[in-house]
Amino acid sequence: MAGVIIPPASLLKLMAEIAEIPLNAGVFKKDCTDLTRRVSLLTHLIEEIKDSNQIASASSENDWWSDLVVALQASKRLLSSARDSSDVAAKRISFQFQCVTWKLEKALSNLPYDLYDISDEVKEQVELARTQLRRATQRYGSLNSNKFSSALSELMERDVKIKAEEEKDESVAETIHLAEEKKQLTKSPSISLAFYLSKDADSERLDKMVTKNTDESSKLTVPVDFLCPVSLELMKDPVIVSTGQTYERAYIQRWIDCGNLTCPKTQQKLQNFTLTPNYVLRSLISRWCTEHNIKQPGNGRCGDMSMIRSLVRSLSNRSLEERRNAVSEIRSLSKRSTDNRIMIAEAGAIPVLVNLLTSEDVATQENAITCLLNLSIYDNNKELIMFAGAVTSIVQVLRAGTMEARENAAATLFSLSLADENKIIIGGSGAIPALVDLLENGTPRGKKDAATALFNLCIYQGNKGRAVRAGIVPALVKMLSETSSQRMMVDEALTILSVLASNLDAKSAMVKANTLPALIGILQTGQGRNRENAAAILLSLCKRDNERLVLIGRLGAVVPLMELSKNGTERGQRKAVSSLELLRKACQ
Repeated sequence: MAGVIIPPASLLKLMAEIAEIPLNAGVFKKDCTDLTRRVSLLTHLIEEIKDSNQIASASSENDWWSDLVVALQASKRLLSSARDSSDVAAKRISFQFQCVTWKLEKALSNLPYDLYDISDEVKEQVELARTQLRRATQRYGSLNSNKFSSALSELMERDVKIKAEEEKDESVAETIHLAEEKKQLTKSPSISLAFYLSKDADSERLDKMVTKNTDESSKLTVPVDFLCPVSLELMKDPVIVSTGQTYERAYIQRWIDCGNLTCPKTQQKLQNFTLTPNYVLRSLISRWCTEHNIKQPGNGRCGDMSMIRSLVRSLSNRSLEERRNAVSEIRSLSKRSTDNRIMIAEAGAIPVLVNLLTSEDVATQENAITCLLNLSIYDNNKELIMFAGAVTSIVQVLRAGTMEARENAAATLFSLSLADENKIIIGGSGAIPALVDLLENGTPRGKKDAATALFNLCIYQGNKGRAVRAGIVPALVKMLSETSSQRMMVDEALTILSVLASNLDAKSAMVKANTLPALIGILQTGQGRNRENAAAILLSLCKRDNERLVLIGRLGAVVPLMELSKNGTERGQRKAVSSLELLRKACQ
């Protein structure tokens, strides 16, 4: 569902239902067989992450999961309905196979493997499925090409009246049917495509839109100019593109992110990708909603653009008090909504905030780093912050700021490092030693912030050596054996160690830090994910080292490994079985 995270167990059930659908024997037999096989390849992936807390809430990090859910729901509907062999239906079904294939490949391409500690075997399976999907996408053709816009236009004219009423599945046919109902609003053949590719275009949302437009439109007609040409919904955050057309921000942004270079309505090439807020239209929509007693779309805007521009100008004021008040107010605005984060960045605040990181005034520095943390939540702002050369100043705050400023600096580095290209830049900036210091000496919150940033940075192979040289391994091992409040960091410590375990220098450091007893202790008394990670690290440390294998046997690893091999998760069982087999050979 849009905005709701479906749990892995439900997704596994959906995948099982897909596997049980009888294969089509007609012209789409190969397409159905291939799609079913590729879905089955992903079963082990979902099994490995089903106990992960990362799929607990909707967030930008989980966009890949939302895309996967939508793609699998569409796959089930498609496999259940791909039976009609008429020419018109064949074109529609072929188009649906293309869209589902693209959506699955897109979801897998954004999968953050190390966030869930995916095993190498499952990674290989996922990459195999992704390679097959990519080839299939190339075979079907590009989603952004003109021929598919033409094909969609033809479908709208020839197929919609015949089939949309007959189909019961929430597929592209319903989207096209909806576009036909609103055809007077726009003539663009790309509307249904853009809507279908939207992350929010799931079955529940389609149902609601069809109901809304059939039941309510007869009572009240919404002015055409108030509806987004892409989503066909009342706009809450209208923005103007370079062709002069207005769209709902979220939909035109997704359209551009999908690689489209033209205006959906006019098909003219976009000269730039600047999205200018249409404040006049937003005011008119608000007034119309009030007059007709309609709940206004919640746009979350808490600040007026002119007011924000004035605050940004005050950031450069000679008066310390003026600067302090302005940055405090911007911090408050940046915390409240995505729209405010967009407006603050558009007003040119980011370079000025970066300059304020070196302020000698403690309050100004704390507020400036917190502003950048809040702004970085919006993905487009990450790039602007990096372009402003912020990393060096953020690291300086991390080293020498107040504890609050250091904590927020660590959190900001984590947020920026979510973009893979930024991991390299941040890793080479001197941030890792400062993060390790915070990991050892910070407050509980500071340790958490540092651990999260270090985990994400160490996903990049080149940063693992830097972390080892900065002394991360002894700090993490100490957390495994602590009995005080440090004990709360065991989860984080094990997760980071499991990422580092593939690095030779990290392995040597773990052995030197006497990690084996602590890992076996967790294997004996720990729970769930921690036992899994402990088994994975032990296997990595002891593989091809008989002396170490014999040692962990003497330390009492055999019994908990046997228990894990029977009662653990699928991944835990695999690691335990592999370790026991190596132990058996070493003893022989």
